[in-house]
Amino acid sequence: MDALTFLRADHESVLGMLQVLDGAPQGEGAHQSGLATMVTNLVIAESQHEAIEEQLFWPAVRAALDGGDDLADHAIAQEEAGKVLLQLLEDGNPGEPEYHRALAEFITVAREHIDYEENVVWPRFKAAVSTEDLGQLGDKLETAKKIAPTRPHPNAPSGELAQNTMGVAAQPSTMCATG
Repeated sequence: MDALTFLRADHESVLGMLQVLDGAPQGEGAHQSGLATMVTNLVIAESQHEAIEEQLFWPAVRAALDGGDDLADHAIAQEEAGKVLLQLLEDGNPGEPEYHRALAEFITVAREHIDYEENVVWPRFKAAVSTEDLGQLGDKLETAKKIAPTRPHPNAPSGELAQNTMGVAAQPSTMCATG
């Protein structure tokens, strides 16, 4: 499966979760609704997705596109804001005002981030790389997701240096940066 198809499937899954969670019950109803389980599933899905993007996709964007650094930096800033909110959800409990504020804010920033990726980054990336490279990257994303972390790590390094250190070896040879 090519990289963008793989990432789109993740996005569709997350968007489905966000739709269910949008307007979730608060107060006593939050405990009885299964909200904690739904949010745990969201935390796991998002943590895995962002980890593999930071390890593989954003280094590929940096290498393949003029302006790729700016695109990746903007997306990673969005992801970092999301990780902080996911950690608040991980540490909080349904029914707490801060928990519900973090959930509502996460729903908004996650939708904005998905829109940015799909409508700003992906068209440029798809035009810049070969079908073969998209397929190779998709295979690597799929493999990496199987061992990706299932919890947010808002203090883990995710900047360009960390990506270059972790991501270069995983890139298809035609997309590796040489300088």
